Amino acid sequence: MRSLDDTGLVAAKPFLIEQDYTKYTADQHLLWSELVQRRMAQLEQCACREYLEGWRALGLEQRRIPHLPEISERLAKRTGWEVQPVSGFMPSRAFFEMLAARQFPTTTWLRSRESMDYTPEPDILHDALGHLPMFAEQSFADAVAEYGRVCVSMESEEKLELMGRLYWYTFEFGLIRQDGTVKVYGSGVASSQAECTNVLSGGCEIRDFSVAEVLNTTVKVDEIHKKLFAIDSFAGILSAVSEAREIVERA
Repeated sequence: MRSLDDTGLVAAKPFLIEQDYTKYTADQHLLWSELVQRRMAQLEQCACREYLEGWRALGLEQRRIPHLPEISERLAKRTGWEVQPVSGFMPSRAFFEMLAARQFPTTTWLRSRESMDYTPEPDILHDALGHLPMFAEQSFADAVAEYGRVCVSMESEEKLELMGRLYWYTFEFGLIRQDGTVKVYGSGVASSQAECTNVLSGGCEIRDFSVAEVLNTTVKVDEIHKKLFAIDSFAGILSAVSEAREIVERA
């Protein structure tokens, strides 16, 4: 992980921090362990192969909160991405800049026991357990970087809102068909017991992935999803970013 003065970022720089690992308490490590144990019991059955491989390859553990510099070093060797701690929610321009630079913004705070099932803002469980394993998969990682590159060059808020739908229904709430069944890879599904259970129980319509349909599907952040999209392979996401850009630029 690079020093804060050597990230090369401009818009994102005010939000960059360092993870003070010594501030985590024994109870927080215990809470992390309980949260991960509950999620992995489900994810071992329903997550895609690439997610489970990424979890192991990055050295993510149930017993302790991730030490992000260690995870970042392993990730950089696999796909050229780094993990960069941030103070919290970031403006879209800063977020896209980080993605284009292959630096994934990760929060360092952990939800409380009173909020084990849901937090309104991403915490380290959502970011590390939900997002990071998939960044160990090269085609997925390349697609996210290309998405950031495309979006950071866009000025129109209307176009960015449409591109945001692509991000939402792939990187955040994406599903994939593997071995004749639907598997989870999107961070919002992977990190959420409720969303994952909803998919597994048949409470959600699963559509074949279509860029045009995804761009025409509004995002609702305040309810469990009633419709999600399943891709056939991660190789197709990179081309989906290009196709989405072409559609959005013509709109």
